[in-house]
Amino acid sequence: MSDTTSVYQAYQGNTYLFGGNAPYVEEMYENYLANPGSVPDTWREYFDALQHVPAVDGTNARDVPHLPVINAFAERAKQGGTKVVVASADAEMGRKRTAVQQLIAAYRNVGQRWADLDPLKRTERPAIPELEPSFYGFSDADQETVFDTSNTFFGKDKMPLRELLNALHETYCGTLGAEYMYTTNQAQKRWWQQKLESIRSKPQFNGDRKRQILDRLTAAEGLERFLHTKYVGQKRFSLEGGESFIAAMDELIQSAGAKGVQEIVIGMAHRGRLNVLVNSLGKMPKDLFAEFDHTAPEELPAGDVKYHQGFSSDVSTAGGPVHLSLAFNPSHLEIVNPVVEGSVRARMDRRGDPKGSQVLPVLVHGDSAFGGQGVNQETLALAQTRGYTTGGTVHIIINNQIGFTTSDPRDMRSTVYCTDIVKMVEAPVLHVNGDDPEAVVLATQLALEFRMEFRQDVVVDITCFRKLGHNEQDTPALTQPLMYKKIAQHPGTRKLYADKLAAQGLGATLGDDMVKAYRAAMDAGKHTVDPVLTNFKSKYAVDWSPFVGKKWTDAGDTAIPLTEWKRLSEKLTTIPDSVTPHQLVKKVYDDRAAMGRGEVNVDWGMGETMAFASLVASGYPVRLSGEDSGRGTFTHRHAVIHDQNREKWDTGTYVPLQNVAENQAPFVVIDSILSEEAVLGFEYGYAGSDPNTLVIWEAQFGDFANGAQVVIDQFIASGEVKWGRANGLTLMLPHGYEGQGPEHSSARLERFMQLAADANMQIVQPTTASQIFHVLRRQMVRDLRKPLVIMTPKSLLRNKDATSPLSEFTKGGFQTVIPEQDEAIDKKADKVKRVIACSGKVYYDLVKKRTENEATDVAIIRVEQLYPFPHKAFAAVLKKYPNATDIVWCQDEPQNQGAWFFIQHNIHENMLDGQKLGYSGRAASASPAVGYSHLHQEQQKALVEGAFAKLKGFVLTK
Repeated sequence: MSDTTSVYQAYQGNTYLFGGNAPYVEEMYENYLANPGSVPDTWREYFDALQHVPAVDGTNARDVPHLPVINAFAERAKQGGTKVVVASADAEMGRKRTAVQQLIAAYRNVGQRWADLDPLKRTERPAIPELEPSFYGFSDADQETVFDTSNTFFGKDKMPLRELLNALHETYCGTLGAEYMYTTNQAQKRWWQQKLESIRSKPQFNGDRKRQILDRLTAAEGLERFLHTKYVGQKRFSLEGGESFIAAMDELIQSAGAKGVQEIVIGMAHRGRLNVLVNSLGKMPKDLFAEFDHTAPEELPAGDVKYHQGFSSDVSTAGGPVHLSLAFNPSHLEIVNPVVEGSVRARMDRRGDPKGSQVLPVLVHGDSAFGGQGVNQETLALAQTRGYTTGGTVHIIINNQIGFTTSDPRDMRSTVYCTDIVKMVEAPVLHVNGDDPEAVVLATQLALEFRMEFRQDVVVDITCFRKLGHNEQDTPALTQPLMYKKIAQHPGTRKLYADKLAAQGLGATLGDDMVKAYRAAMDAGKHTVDPVLTNFKSKYAVDWSPFVGKKWTDAGDTAIPLTEWKRLSEKLTTIPDSVTPHQLVKKVYDDRAAMGRGEVNVDWGMGETMAFASLVASGYPVRLSGEDSGRGTFTHRHAVIHDQNREKWDTGTYVPLQNVAENQAPFVVIDSILSEEAVLGFEYGYAGSDPNTLVIWEAQFGDFANGAQVVIDQFIASGEVKWGRANGLTLMLPHGYEGQGPEHSSARLERFMQLAADANMQIVQPTTASQIFHVLRRQMVRDLRKPLVIMTPKSLLRNKDATSPLSEFTKGGFQTVIPEQDEAIDKKADKVKRVIACSGKVYYDLVKKRTENEATDVAIIRVEQLYPFPHKAFAAVLKKYPNATDIVWCQDEPQNQGAWFFIQHNIHENMLDGQKLGYSGRAASASPAVGYSHLHQEQQKALVEGAFAKLKGFVLTK
């Protein structure tokens, strides 16, 4: 075998040089071809040898087609390039130098596969030939051969092969295993290599730091054992087996504070949550015990279990006070993550902190949930986008190696590691053995340093175990008998570390003394975090007190003066000469200018835009996000004007709403990624941290909210009654039956109606431009923060009947019920025999049909606010028609959908004696709408005619 062939075969067998690293190798080739002296010696020697390797046909997955490279060498030689003459001895040494570099690269790429990560010692080491010296042709005789490692491995400039192998093994195969080579950022790779290799992945902590780590392990174990003996059988989702996580949290909080972080927002599910509350955030143990004893004050309509509760506190660090917030979390384990990110973004914006230097998101995951729940992939996809970045998140995995209650690892996931999903954003991962708390703390240090340096996500994967079952009433040995035999024999991380410190001479009784001290603190119900700052208040803290105890009936003053209307409309419709809009957009703005002057009625797009303009001009920021929100899915908004002569986002767009006043509040419109669940969760988190910003999520079609239903169910609808968390998030959901099929008709109004109770949200379906103007302004100008769900239209965006005169914007307000608008009918109210109540665009179909039928004895009223139902306003309208015997609710939606089943009792409550209530609409259906145009038209015709016909079917009598 020739030297060059052996070099090629060694290269060919190293799969780590392919995939994500291929661009790096290609770049080295190009640099070499242009200037051989520009690459390190080992690479130059390798490329010199490679020119003699024959091209391959590429049929093997590992084959590399080298013909272009060889041709380039040949061309270089013709042009008088460097002539390569390799003596056999030099060639062999060159081969070994190249092999050394390949060996180093192998450990950097896959060394973590051999890392000592399992505290239970049950994981078998896989066969990885690339990590064996023999794979590269090294023998025992080469062990003392000295190689130059100055440009390839951080540490010594020269090392014998034996020492290098030890260094590589210590760095990448100890109790800390790192994954970072898949990143395309060379600076990040070198950063990790320098950080890890220079210390061989071994922390250098002094005695005081080691005692602090033991103290946190003692606290983590002590709380669990105290609860286990005092509250036998009660669910708490114990952290036992993963106590090093509390040491990691202590390191994270203290080091973040020292680096200038002033707020940390934490999201996590059940496992270890009570421990974090007490031992990281400083919740008083006696308050936790009161929840176990069922003696805690019940201040909320519903409340939630203790391991879902949030908490906030302020703790002292070397860098000053740090505010800690643990987000409330439902049982959907990972859904809190985008909520946390949104909360962090709101805090960053409030502080004027675009890079996240002062605010840090920390997300704690379980091993199975991290890769198994798609909201994490959606949230990761947001990480580096302009509208959603939070400057990098520190992720910590409490890796129980068990996957919820799975009994077979083959059923846990389809990836090697539970963290593999983060490779989509090239986030580095530090896998660490939970039984080495010093390594856990070191990994946390490095993760935080990386986040602060590069503003990207990073993961600490703590491989540990779960001493008890999924909860304390579970018997895990039923499905994991051998694993739990091992766990039963494990002395506990705290005991192992205490013994280690005793052996190092740091105190023979240190461990026992700490256990006794912690138990005494538990018995006394005292703080376990020192010091917790009880009287500190940041200047950036938000005061929610103005919004407490307010009722939805407080309408607020939503009209604006005529002079302000004209000033704002002129600003909005004046496009700078430097911007060339599309002709269609120019016409939209020309039309809006005429609307601003009062020359024509105001359409939906102008009404909405003027609401935003008046808010930002008054100091209320507006944040609007969703797919296509800048233009509007139905091209009605055009909040962002794209210059037809430029395409770059930073110079090629103009946003009129950012230019309405000198000291205006920000207006932000974001075309979000193709995500509903994570984006809606993010916006909910943002609105929950900033009551003074109008935060809107707009679905591209209303039914797309299906993809975010868990956010709607577990946060938007129930967050206030469960956790006492007010939130003013607004949802815009396009809704309307216009023959576009089952997926583009309904925003599932019935689901929101079913969730409506305890005055938890507002559900409206406005039908005019002035109504959308007033309801958007009402959301901010009145001191009430409740989620607002707007069923927005499609056809009404351009329906002239839905336009409004300018006078409706400069006086009045949002009408929860719009009474009969035909003056002739209203003047003869005593002649009215039937009242048709409806909501949404069907109103215009009904008016048209009444005109055709000349049915002057029928009044048509619109319920614009479906919840909370406006009883007073509705009753006042009905009383105007004392001789009406029939009340009909008419809707576009099928009978089992829409508002019918949820509004009939509200209508019935306000009917007069002797009146009958009937229904006209589509028949009950499993699908939201039909897909055939002709069938849609037949149904629409029938339901409109039915509203005027004799009552039939279900009739409710007062």
